[in-house]
Amino acid sequence: MRLLATVATAAIAASSIIVSPVLAQTATRSFDIPAQPLASAVNAFGRQSGLQVTLAASTSRGINAQAVSGNLTPDQALARMLAGTGVNYRIANGTAVIGAQASSGGDLPVEGATTLRPIVLQGQTGAEGDVGETVIGPEQLERINPIDIADVFREEPGVQVGSSLPMSQKVYVHGVEETNLAVSIDGARQNNKVFHHNATNLIDPSILKAVDVDAGIAPADAGPGALAGSINYETKDAIDLLAPDQSLGGFVTSTYNFNSDTVTTGLSAYGKHEGFEFLGYFTFGKGDDFVAGNGHEVGGTKTDILSGLGKIAYETEDGHRFELSHDRVVDDAPRPFRPNAGFVDTGRPWEPRVRDFKMDRQNTVLTYTTTQPDGWWDPTFMLSYSKTEVDTTAYACPRGCPPPSIPVTYPSIGETSSFNGKFQNKFAFDIGNVVAGIDFYSDRAELDAESTVLRFSDSGREKATNVGIYAQARLEPWDRTRLSFGARADHQWFTGVTGAEFDNGGLSANISGEYDLTDFLTAKAGYSHVWAGIPLTENFVINPAWDYGADGPEPVTADNFMIGLEAHNGGFSAEVSLFRTEIDNARVPLYAYSGAVPAPFPGALAANRARDMVSEGVEIGAGYEWADSAVKVKYAHIDVKVDGKDADSDLGNYLATPVGDIFTLTAQHTFRDWNLTIGGDLEYAPQYKTYDEYKVVNLFAEWKPEQWENFSFRAELRNVFDENYSNRATYGQEFGNVTPLYEPGRSFLLTAKATF
Repeated sequence: MRLLATVATAAIAASSIIVSPVLAQTATRSFDIPAQPLASAVNAFGRQSGLQVTLAASTSRGINAQAVSGNLTPDQALARMLAGTGVNYRIANGTAVIGAQASSGGDLPVEGATTLRPIVLQGQTGAEGDVGETVIGPEQLERINPIDIADVFREEPGVQVGSSLPMSQKVYVHGVEETNLAVSIDGARQNNKVFHHNATNLIDPSILKAVDVDAGIAPADAGPGALAGSINYETKDAIDLLAPDQSLGGFVTSTYNFNSDTVTTGLSAYGKHEGFEFLGYFTFGKGDDFVAGNGHEVGGTKTDILSGLGKIAYETEDGHRFELSHDRVVDDAPRPFRPNAGFVDTGRPWEPRVRDFKMDRQNTVLTYTTTQPDGWWDPTFMLSYSKTEVDTTAYACPRGCPPPSIPVTYPSIGETSSFNGKFQNKFAFDIGNVVAGIDFYSDRAELDAESTVLRFSDSGREKATNVGIYAQARLEPWDRTRLSFGARADHQWFTGVTGAEFDNGGLSANISGEYDLTDFLTAKAGYSHVWAGIPLTENFVINPAWDYGADGPEPVTADNFMIGLEAHNGGFSAEVSLFRTEIDNARVPLYAYSGAVPAPFPGALAANRARDMVSEGVEIGAGYEWADSAVKVKYAHIDVKVDGKDADSDLGNYLATPVGDIFTLTAQHTFRDWNLTIGGDLEYAPQYKTYDEYKVVNLFAEWKPEQWENFSFRAELRNVFDENYSNRATYGQEFGNVTPLYEPGRSFLLTAKATF
């Protein structure tokens, strides 16, 4: 009833504002698109036409678009822009489909294609990916309907997410933790390594438009610290949600999860007028502990989350675009004492099963771009500030708490922050483009933890400042050949908790390429070397008595390798790739004093402890897509070693996780006469060393009634067979004293959405 009541509230407003996309396809608009590479031209066309635009990835390679200017219908403008290229297109229901899939029938974009403005897979500030790129686009996100970040990646076997709690979920790409990747939100660098028991980047997936992952080899313009690749989360813009001839809109959506009696509601309003755009989006969720597949409630898993996204933008008539965005998410509820584990028996009976945790992440981004690039002038300017705070209670019992003693408690607050920015320009050539620029960051990691009763303080701060210059070329120098290569030079200034200062500099380089062996078979390969300076420690192991030695921590470096094949023929696609990532001197500090570091690090400096890691494996995938249906199967085998030993979830803290073998299968079909889509996905993880096998099946059905065109209804059955399991990347499964965080058992979800 709460679900229906919430949606019904919006229906009153929705009934009076119904927009027909057909009008936008026949109305004339002012176009001014210079001759340029097709991918850039399509981006400009999408913005100036107001249409959703889907471009097949293989279509744009080596093709230049014609110049277009004047008052034209979108159909006329697109026909002129593509004249002489041999590229076909169609426009239907407010979407322009350009390239191979334009003649396949149906109105929905095809997954694996690049969807540009107003639905953009790679944002204004994001880098174009290379041979290891995976894009999770708007259509895929809509199909998945993610309730947490684990859902976002659940169809990608090469990306695992540990924990069933959003506030302790960590992302692992090819088994490597995200703290070793360049992670950004709307192009803004994230520095959120607060506590190894918490999530690194707490993100509300409902605000996401797309996610772009470069596994292993990342381009130079992805930012500093891309040791094992990069992840860019792109949030929604007003223009993504407005129909082509609509100036004001909004929606309300509500989901009820019967497993945990959780209601999650989202409200949004957005609009555009004479160059101005705005978007306001708010999500709130409340619920109880969920029930695992074993029939038992998992303590500390209640939902209590608030999330918001606000954006304002202005674009001048000659294409100068300014945008300011701010997003914030707060998770505030009792959680397991160590939030990434159900329970850890440490022999400390004074530690409660749950304690209060508040996690607060926020991100503010200011960008300037141009939507009308002129040859060698296509600039991007960005400034951003982000921070994450974890607020909890620490427990101490210096004498073992013999009865009737009670432990001493005191507040413990960790905060990380990053002020960062960049200026870059894209130089367009007949055979491709070169992006060159300069970026910087000023990162902080601070702990506030003091006890007046015990008369001690663990408070302290590390900080690092970095300036880098970079260039990345993406060229098609010969027929059938595409090359991407780049380099960056970074200089970092690091300050420890004692005020000790160390500065270092280093070079990074990457090269990758694709060659079309036949019309349907492509070979690809790449290599990168990355210098990332000295990573900041996590806040909750900061020790004000650390000794960094005379030379300080060693800068961390990495080498990445990849080779593979791709095949595309009509609706069929297949790929296979081999990869290897080597990270040297990965900094993983200990709290312990330099004279009391436990084996196997006798005599080492706790602040400088470092490990070496190797991740290697294979990914295989195949799929077939046609007008109303799609099916895909993927497989990944990933082996991870730390200091020459098989990784476990403790040895791999802030570095890696065991993975082994993961299979995924996804399928969907749309009954167009009924506006009904059904589908599902399967994840299978066979037994791997000491890690248990599990099989998880999820099903969904989504209906968009023709008579109520601004409503949609969705039903989901997750974990159909009530499997009792923990995700392969979840902490502690291999240890006898740890009860891991189990995933929710069978869960039935209902979602209703009304737009206006």
